[in-house]
Amino acid sequence: MPRGALMRNVLWLGFFAAILVAWWWLYDMSAGMGLDLIGRPGGMAEAMRWMDPRMDMDMPMARFWPLFAMWAVMMAAMMLPTMVPTLSAYEDLMTSANGSSAGWLGVLGGYGLVWVAFAAVVAGVQLALLFGGIVDMLGIATSRWLSAGLLVVVGVFQFTRVKAVCHGVCHSPVGYFLGHWRTGFAGGLRMGLGLGAYCVGCCWGFMALGFVGGVMSLLWMGLATLFMVLEKLPQIGHHVVKPMGFALILAGVAVVAVPVVMGG
Repeated sequence: MPRGALMRNVLWLGFFAAILVAWWWLYDMSAGMGLDLIGRPGGMAEAMRWMDPRMDMDMPMARFWPLFAMWAVMMAAMMLPTMVPTLSAYEDLMTSANGSSAGWLGVLGGYGLVWVAFAAVVAGVQLALLFGGIVDMLGIATSRWLSAGLLVVVGVFQFTRVKAVCHGVCHSPVGYFLGHWRTGFAGGLRMGLGLGAYCVGCCWGFMALGFVGGVMSLLWMGLATLFMVLEKLPQIGHHVVKPMGFALILAGVAVVAVPVVMGG
């Protein structure tokens, strides 16, 4: 096997190993907190859910750095799978252009840095919502109106120009590479930062939906990851964006309407 091909295989193996480790870490953390796969709390977790974050005791979910670490691992678990088409596109350019393994790593690193920065932002947002009484200790919205609002806002966003532009880049990374081509690790890093920024613009809403069912819900993480992967597949990506928007809007209406109809 040529040395270049061997290096590419090693890079891909490491990439998929990182995804598996991230998902295992999230599963272990969720189980350790007493949550089921849907994110529903058991006895101890239910008691923890309603604790006051201002209490004089050690509560990791009420501190920035543990929350940031949790969100950073979630970004790895959920967003790395969506990057497979992008990295595959760059790999094709390693033979047809002057791409390199260092550039491949640079693209991955730049993309990851953007999502780590996003993890820091959303961890800060979660803390602000927690101390404001808007979400509980498990990151679940305390009001069905907030849950409904998030679903509707993210659903409407699927129809916006911003979504279309950002999704266009994520859906066709080859075009971005050809228009912003840089060589070496530094060049790959620069392109990865740009692609990561577009990806945040495309997918931020699905991260925000974690506050609907709980940020540690493995079901939400899995479904969001699956849909974001589908959005970026060249064959079907453009065909799933708007239907998902309709589905989210209907879900938001149902969150409010069903309890009213049922007398809740």
